[in-house]
Amino acid sequence: MSAETAAPTPAGTRGHRAVVTDHGAPLPVAPPTAGPVAILPSPADLHVAAVQDAGGTVSAVGEDTRGIVWLDPRDPDGLARALDTAPSVGWVQLPFAGVDAFAGLIAAHGDRVLFTSAKGAYAEPVAEHALALTLGTLRVLQKRARATSWATEPEGVSLYGRNVLVIGAGGIALEYIRLLAPFDVTVTVVRRSSSPVEGADRTVTTDRLDEVLPDADVVMIAAAMTSGTAKLLGARQFGLMKPSARLVNIARGGLVDTDALVTALREGTIAAAGLDVTDPEPLPDGHPLWDEPGAVITPHQADTPEMVAPLLAERVRANTTAFLRGDGEGFVGVVDPVAGY
Repeated sequence: MSAETAAPTPAGTRGHRAVVTDHGAPLPVAPPTAGPVAILPSPADLHVAAVQDAGGTVSAVGEDTRGIVWLDPRDPDGLARALDTAPSVGWVQLPFAGVDAFAGLIAAHGDRVLFTSAKGAYAEPVAEHALALTLGTLRVLQKRARATSWATEPEGVSLYGRNVLVIGAGGIALEYIRLLAPFDVTVTVVRRSSSPVEGADRTVTTDRLDEVLPDADVVMIAAAMTSGTAKLLGARQFGLMKPSARLVNIARGGLVDTDALVTALREGTIAAAGLDVTDPEPLPDGHPLWDEPGAVITPHQADTPEMVAPLLAERVRANTTAFLRGDGEGFVGVVDPVAGY
């Protein structure tokens, strides 16, 4: 597991660091031509400094723009307009690890524009949150937090020695596996490739998901959201899981069939779910998940702006450095336009 250098932190503190999984990976397009970089839609001092520290030039978007740092994860239309304004752009840095909101743009421009994401940049804070949800659901904290009287029935189980199934093998998954190490768990990773994952006891391909679900005490989702992974876990998958199993999702809500999850929790098909993401999102007031005793829901805040800002700035600095090299070497978080992440 490789790590980028983190943004400076006060003396005596470590700070979060990126977990990088794609060092040296070939680019899906020709190396972009270096030139002025536009930071949109509103430049932030931290990211301007990151470009300039790497030796780059920040300018308004226009005919001469060669790179775009896009800071708004919820405005793909704005980025589309910027690309129309700047036809010479060859590199776009996106702000999140998940790029599903920009899938149409990546498909349309991915044959000539290099898209890089923040994948791996926020792995440590998100994996920390995933571990919190794992421990919380095992210790039935979702029920304890709702309680208004002293419980007399003993409940809750330990994480030690359990079987943990991790769906995905990116930076968040790697960091989560690292955090699990003291608990002596058995880890199975489900991913597109059968290549072994560091820290996992076994690695299987996605087509074997149903085969490995019955043994899992915890299922943690850290996969990318694509057309092929939508509703990856539904009624069939919940039916294969142990009644005592816990589901943790810190990736995308659309990876889980929400209606099937509500039914599975209500009927005791699985024991609990820790969710930082939902479908729909935001989860509407009055949705049955809010009242489900087996669910603990956090509002997509596994990484807060305070955590994210310096990590994204470091990703911008690293990729601006690679951009200015001009030889295609050194880019981090490269998006595969075919795979969609």
